[in-house]
Amino acid sequence: MTQYGSEVSKGVLRLDGQSAIVVGGGQTPGQTIGNGRATAITYARAGARVLVADRDLDAAAATVAEITAEGGDAVPFRADVTDEADIAAMVADACDRWERLDILHNNVGISVAGGDAEISKIEGEAFDRIMAINLKSMVLAIKHALPVMRGQQSGNIVNISSTAAHEDYPWVTYKASKAAAKAMTEQVALQNAPHGIRVNCIQPGLMNTPMAVDARMDAWNMTREEVVAMRDAKVPLGGKMGTAWDVANAALFLVSDEAGFITGVTLMVDGGAHCRIG
Repeated sequence: MTQYGSEVSKGVLRLDGQSAIVVGGGQTPGQTIGNGRATAITYARAGARVLVADRDLDAAAATVAEITAEGGDAVPFRADVTDEADIAAMVADACDRWERLDILHNNVGISVAGGDAEISKIEGEAFDRIMAINLKSMVLAIKHALPVMRGQQSGNIVNISSTAAHEDYPWVTYKASKAAAKAMTEQVALQNAPHGIRVNCIQPGLMNTPMAVDARMDAWNMTREEVVAMRDAKVPLGGKMGTAWDVANAALFLVSDEAGFITGVTLMVDGGAHCRIG
């Protein structure tokens, strides 16, 4: 599945000449690739010029190195998404470089690593921090991107939610933030459709990424093999988690011309897990 997905992103759907910002385009350390890095690479393979934004400049630079090694065009940018000035500077930098902004991809998010918990145990400080990263950062990035896209009368925004928004999920803040991301996507899509701006949402299910697997290894004191086996067993399609490339190729479709009449949707990339809900 991963191999096929990578080939699709190299040759069929094209973004030639477009400029993109991938927020959270670095990744936390781990044995697999994360959604943000995979998406930045996929956009670049399709011909986009990509600004890879991350609070960890080294992580962003590592993503850029992978892109440029393949002949793609990308630059790293350090941005703390809890700081609106950093977000404004991020958008301004992309526009200064490429004189337009075609794609804003909001990927950054945390859960267990941020101290999330079930509602009777959540600490207020942890709740505020996770909400600031998972939801407020999306709102602020869109706020600063919209004037540019409205001026162009075109643009694509992709927000990463999660199937946690509608499933039996144990931690309150992540679930609430991802449910809100879906609702916010629909509102922004409707309000900006007259400007030619499309806004869509992806809800990944169980994915084999550093944030999803490696963070749980530390939090639960389990081996990688144990975490992977536990998560694989919950996936209907093939009994195996998806990868970051599955999310990246869904994003590529949503920002491509082939999805030109699609806005305000939530695309579930979860191996059929949502069919068990309700």
